[in-house]
Amino acid sequence: QVQLVESGGGSVQAGGSLKLSCIVSGITFDDYSVAWFRQAPGKEREGLFCSAWSGASAYYQESVKGRFTIARDTPKSTLYLEMNMLKPEDTAMYYCAAAGPRQAGFCSESGAGMKYWGKGTRVTISS
Repeated sequence: QVQLVESGGGSVQAGGSLKLSCIVSGITFDDYSVAWFRQAPGKEREGLFCSAWSGASAYYQESVKGRFTIARDTPKSTLYLEMNMLKPEDTAMYYCAAAGPRQAGFCSESGAGMKYWGKGTRVTISS
């Protein structure tokens, strides 16, 4: 079965950093589009980034550009999200998701095309 497990969340002060990990199993990692999302209580889910199977990538939130970066570690089947200069508005549950294999069209800001989802990891940023 397919599993996506996020980790690395926690509570930090504004200006701090966190590195989130999403360990993927049950699929061939490089054959799938993979993405990061976040959702705060009472707010809609926000797509942050999608790394498509084709190799193309997209950032969906201007607020994280220059502060967040993503990376795939294929040997470890892990998707990372490095977060720097964190702000209170970054407080949310962070989720990774995947869809595929070997097809285009799964990436979107809404995440509607994602097939597999992790349970999320909580990030709390205080002032």
